[in-house]
Parts: sequence; C-alpha cells; structure tokens
Amino acid sequence: MIGKLTGRVDYRGADHVLLDVNGVGYAVHCSDRTLAALPGQGQVAALYTDLLVREDLLQLFGFLTLYDREWHRLLMSVQGVGAKASMAILGTLGAEGVARAIAIGDWSAIKAAPGVGPKIAQRVVMELKTKAPAAMALGGTVHEALGDASVEVIDTTAPAKPRSVQSAPAQAEALSALQNLGYAPSDAANAVSMAAGDAPGADTATLIRAALRLLAPKE
Repeated sequence: MIGKLTGRVDYRGADHVLLDVNGVGYAVHCSDRTLAALPGQGQVAALYTDLLVREDLLQLFGFLTLYDREWHRLLMSVQGVGAKASMAILGTLGAEGVARAIAIGDWSAIKAAPGVGPKIAQRVVMELKTKAPAAMALGGTVHEALGDASVEVIDTTAPAKPRSVQSAPAQAEALSALQNLGYAPSDAANAVSMAAGDAPGADTATLIRAALRLLAPKE
C-alpha cells in the first residue's frame, strides 16, 4: 500500500494534484483545503495517502497530516459516505472542525459540505460520536510525532480541586483533544477543569462535550 508520496508538483487540477516522484506521475485526489495548502508548480510536496481499491478503479487520496487521513478513514466507515463525500466534508470543515462537530453533535455543520444531505450528516454524527474522542486524542500523538511541541499549562488563578485518580487520564486526554482542535492551552485547561469539577469521574468523551459547551461563544 502507498502510504506517503514526496515529489514535485507537476500539475494541479480541480480535485487532484499530479506529483512527479522520481519520474513517475501520481494523480492524488485532495480536498479543497489540501490543494490550497500545497506549494506551487515545480516545488516539492509531501502527502500522506490512502489507496481506494475497487474492481475497476484505483484512486489515491492525499492528506497533509496523518490526522486528516485518519478522519477520512473514519468518515468512509460510515454507511453511505464514499470518498467524494468524505473529501467534501474534510474540505469544508477540516479534520479539527469535523471532530468538533461530531463531539458536540452538530450534524448541521456536517451537512454544510457539498453533496451531503441531512440523513447522511446525522448518520455521521451518530456512528462516529463514540470514536471521536479516540481520534481527537490521536491528533496529539500525530502532532508530537511530527515535531509539534505540546504545552502543559497550570492555571494558578483557579482554586485547586482534588482530582479523581480515575478521571485524571480522561482529563489529560480531553485537554489534548481540545488543544488539537485549536483552543488555547489555558482556555482548554480551564474548561476541562470546570467540566471535571461538575462531573467527577467523567470519561473522556463526556469531558470533551462538556468543555466544548463551556468554550462555545456566548450569544
């Protein structure tokens, strides 16, 4: 299986890029976000890839990070979601946006992707809501493997609360997931701390949902 390609951008189409890898051209289908982030023609680009194999078709799909690729695979596992729909969802929301929407049950955000109807959007949320925390935590592992520095922030302004031994790993996983979604470490830490205080012993998924509600913009 082809898991990653590094080569020069030879051509960029509406939904794919042609990568020249040592004289061999690979047509790699990408989301709008991925295409926009690629360098110009003649420059070197690297993409993690997923190979779709069918009886009459072989297609490569490209992603900037392993985290993006993992979400593509998760979306493809949902009944009724093909590669085209998955790429549309990722192109509209990005992997972080997809994770956030599923974690809080916001199927309307999934429906915003071109060609994705309400039934499919609701199915995505329902089938992946239990898998979202693990995938979000994977983002921290991926970023660390790629060299991103993780920062632990201790809020000294909030009163200290005793931690449940059982919930400590869940709080750490929830904090990591929120930071992967782009929240500032201090904001994420405060939200997780408040969520854990309201529900001692809560699991990772419950903490993430509660923290996201606390972090949501107030109208």
